[in-house]
Amino acid sequence: MSSARLNIFPTRMALTLMKSKLAGAIKGHSLLKKKSDALTLRFRAILSKIAETKELMATQIKTASFSLAQAKWAAHPSDFTSTLLENVGSASYKLKLTSDNVAGVHLPNFEQYSDTSKLPVELHGLARGGQQIQKCRESYLTALEGLVRLASLQTAFVTLDHVIRITNRRVNAIEYVVRPKIENTIKYIVTELDEREREEFYRLKKIQGKKKKAIAQRDADMKLFREAQAEAEAPTIFDQGGSTDEAPLIF
Repeated sequence: MSSARLNIFPTRMALTLMKSKLAGAIKGHSLLKKKSDALTLRFRAILSKIAETKELMATQIKTASFSLAQAKWAAHPSDFTSTLLENVGSASYKLKLTSDNVAGVHLPNFEQYSDTSKLPVELHGLARGGQQIQKCRESYLTALEGLVRLASLQTAFVTLDHVIRITNRRVNAIEYVVRPKIENTIKYIVTELDEREREEFYRLKKIQGKKKKAIAQRDADMKLFREAQAEAEAPTIFDQGGSTDEAPLIF
């Protein structure tokens, strides 16, 4: 675990702030982890669909190419390509871009919205091959739909891959950088606050001890003062007056 920490002054307010940041980091890590799991699950589903669609596309493209060869053979010796191009006025197959929301990620999706059944196909001047040309058209439309579906899956695949990489980097950053740094900062603040409390407790004990010594010294000085005062005020033989009946002293 990294020993790095934030450069912060250790106070109670800073400890509260770091604890709230740690709670936010834990919650954010949990949410990002769930998002990454959901995106990974969808990513794997899309990957399997891409594999299936590519296999299906190979069959559809082969069928369409074979139907084109059949149409050319049926219309031989005439060439129907120029005739069909002359009768096509506008695009009959149109797409619109929609999005699918997966855990907050918008995946692009292509959808066909025009009616391909109304494609004007004029076969004037063709002696034969109309039915084969219609079958060829249907085969290519089926292949085109598969191609659009594959394009949607591939685009979603690339988008999910990019988002999953970013999400995993954020998860790893919170797990291995942000959270350890906040935890180390909290440990540092708690250690400093405990050290301050011990220093304060020791200082108070020293002050209390000095106060007790001062009080004891004062009491001792007061006692000595009172004893000295009592001795000074005690009567002596010189303070007592001599009686007249007593005989005078002879030296």
